[in-house]
Amino acid sequence: MVYGITPCLPTGLCYSRHTCDPRGNLPMRVAIIRQKYTDFGGAERFLKRAVDALSQRGVAITMLARAWPPAADRRIINPRYWSRTERDRGFAAAVCAHLQQESFDLVQSHERIACCDLYRAGDGVHREWLIQRARILGWQAKVADQMPYHRYILQAEERLFHSPQLKAVVCNSAMVKQELMDHFRLPAQKLHVIYSGIDCARFHPDLKAHRSAVRQQWQIPLEAPLLLFVGSGFARKGVNALLQAMTLMRQSAYLLIVGKDKQQARFQRRAKQLGLAQRVRFCGPQQSVLPFYGAADGVVLPTLYDPFPNVALEAMACGLPLLSSTKCGAVDLVESGYNGWLCDALDHHTMATQLDALCDPHMAVPMGQAARQTVLPLTLDAMATRMESLYTSLLDSPLP
Repeated sequence: MVYGITPCLPTGLCYSRHTCDPRGNLPMRVAIIRQKYTDFGGAERFLKRAVDALSQRGVAITMLARAWPPAADRRIINPRYWSRTERDRGFAAAVCAHLQQESFDLVQSHERIACCDLYRAGDGVHREWLIQRARILGWQAKVADQMPYHRYILQAEERLFHSPQLKAVVCNSAMVKQELMDHFRLPAQKLHVIYSGIDCARFHPDLKAHRSAVRQQWQIPLEAPLLLFVGSGFARKGVNALLQAMTLMRQSAYLLIVGKDKQQARFQRRAKQLGLAQRVRFCGPQQSVLPFYGAADGVVLPTLYDPFPNVALEAMACGLPLLSSTKCGAVDLVESGYNGWLCDALDHHTMATQLDALCDPHMAVPMGQAARQTVLPLTLDAMATRMESLYTSLLDSPLP
C-alpha cells in the first residue's frame, strides 16, 4: 500500500479502457485529481459542481485528494509534508504511485501532475503569472522567482505539458489556450476551451431581495452606489489597485470585500491611509455570497492574473455588470461598454472612470441585463456535455 493513502471501496464497474467503452452499457470510469476542497475556493466550488453534473450523466467519478467532502467514491491521499513545495511534490508522487495500482479509463488532473491523460488548466500558466507579478514587484521579482516553490511549479509545468501521456488540455478561457500555445508550443488541436458552467436559476437578479438586509447589516445607505469584490488572495486579485482607483472616482461609492486573505489587516491599513475606511467593508470569507450579489450595483475584479474566476460568471448571471482586467479570462465574454468593462489591472485612472460608470444606474442596469444574457448558454449541463464528449473522443482515439 502506498504510504499516506486511505483506501475506499471502489464503486465503478470497469477497470480498463478496453472494456469500458463509453458507447456500451458499463459506466465510463474517470479519476479526478485535486488536492483539497475549501468552501471559499472558486476552483473547488466549480469542480464539485462539475463532478455532480457528470455523475448525474452516468460517469463514474473517483476523487483522488488530500481532503474532499464525502463522496460516493474517493481516495484520500495525504502524505506528510513540511513545506508547500514538499506538499505539492509529495502529493504528485503519491497519486502517480496509486495510479499504478488502480486502473481508470481516464485520469483527469486539476493539479500539475504528469501522470494524467487530461489536464484542466484552471490555475492558468505559472510562467504567465510570474510575468504579470513582476509588474508590481519590479527588481524584487528576480529574487522572488528563485524561491523553491516557484522553481518546482515551473518544472512541474514542463513535465506535464511535455508528458507523452497527456492527450488533451481543458482551458477555461481562450486567454489560457493562447498562453499555453505561446509558452509551451502546444498544438491548438490538443487544447479545448470549455467554460465553467453556472446555475443561472441560483445566481439570479431576484437576489436583489437581499439588498436592504445586507446593506443594513454592513451599515451602507440603501441608495448609495455599492461595488462588490469577491475573491481570496487580495494582492493577485487587485485589491490594492481597486483601492487606489476609488480615490480617483467622482462618486463616493461603497465597497464590500468578501474573501479570505492572511494579510487582510495590511489592506485595511491601506484603505485607512487612502481615506477610504468609512466606505470600505472587509467582510471576510462567507459561506454564501448570494446575498452580497443581491446588495451590489456592480462587481469589480481587477485581477493581475486570473484564468477565469467563477465570480465573473456568478456576477453576470445575477445581472450585474462586471469590471475586470485584460489579464482575466473573462475577456472572452466581457465587452467594454456593453455588459461590463475591461482595463489594465494597473491603470488606476481608467479603472476609476469605469467604476463611476458602474455606479450610474442608467448605464449599469442595461449592462447588467446584457451580462446575464451573455452567460445564459453556459449551463452546467452544457459544460458536462462538452466534457463527456471530450472523454468519449479521447477513449475512441488510438491507444499509445
